[in-house]
Amino acid sequence: MSDDAAIVVENLHKSFGDVHALRGVDFRVDRGTVLGVLGPNGAGKTTVVRILTTLLHPDSGRALVEGRDVVHQAAAVREIIGLAGQSAAIQEELTGRENLEIVGRLYHLEKATARRRAVELLEQFDLAGAADRPAKTYSGGMLRRLDLAASLVARPSVLFLDEPTTGLDPRSRIGMWEVIRNLVAEGATLFLTTQYLDEADELADEIVVIDHGRVIAAGTAEALKDRVGGNVVEFALPDRDRLAEAARAVAGLADGDPSIEPDTGRVAVRVGSRGSEALVQAVRELDAAGIEVDGLALRRPSLDDVFLALTGHAAEAEEDGGGRRRRRRSRHGASAPAGTETDATTEGVGR
Repeated sequence: MSDDAAIVVENLHKSFGDVHALRGVDFRVDRGTVLGVLGPNGAGKTTVVRILTTLLHPDSGRALVEGRDVVHQAAAVREIIGLAGQSAAIQEELTGRENLEIVGRLYHLEKATARRRAVELLEQFDLAGAADRPAKTYSGGMLRRLDLAASLVARPSVLFLDEPTTGLDPRSRIGMWEVIRNLVAEGATLFLTTQYLDEADELADEIVVIDHGRVIAAGTAEALKDRVGGNVVEFALPDRDRLAEAARAVAGLADGDPSIEPDTGRVAVRVGSRGSEALVQAVRELDAAGIEVDGLALRRPSLDDVFLALTGHAAEAEEDGGGRRRRRRSRHGASAPAGTETDATTEGVGR
């Protein structure tokens, strides 16, 4: 392992019966940087987190955290990492202060040291005013901040954040982003999984895209966008029954098939280096077809476009009420099989 690598993952495989969660995953994370791991539910993100935090053994491959093997040196790994999982590992009957002090004691800090560290973190995460209230009275955003604070009690050099903003309102998400930026500024190495493309774009120095248990792309946000290339013409339809017709009308402009989002009524067309010319032509084609549109615009590719270009489906897979995954939308707007892979997670994972 090179001196500047905080995390190295080599050819990780993991199956759960017939479900292949990881199919040979490779990446590395340099010290003092943020790696954003991007992918839909079931891509394998949480399985990777559980392996790197010693909660799960891989079937094959190797993973190192600060030079320590996660299988053969698990205790040493646990001494230097922090984990904030998808479900807040907080005792809601206890106060915020008591939660942090207990975590400190579990890390074998002296009682006075644990108390001082709790005070520091409550101030840092803007929770001092609620320090002595039971955690069950906290809002979702406050619980997320308390959970993140708990993961920092022992001053870990590497922090794993597994979808830390899932379920938060926009204001709380932005607040959590600010907390994450501050941690990076202080020198932490962060491993961040997310389903939110804008989150990866905002926070990550490097991005790894995982789909069906494989790394399908890696690089900076700008480098990934450059892989799609060129401009995108995008518009919405008030009449969603005409989405397929609208896509056919502008298909001649596209460098590849237009993408359709039935839920939002949006159509996006990659038009390469063409700019205003493609926009004008799109207006003509749609007008000739008698299709009314809203918000016709020309823009640079987003990470959404990258994901569609790489996989042919949208970045987020849905689940039905029983927790089973529904079929993903393809770039043509039709249903496409979501696959059988799933993240094997355990609720209420401790640190």
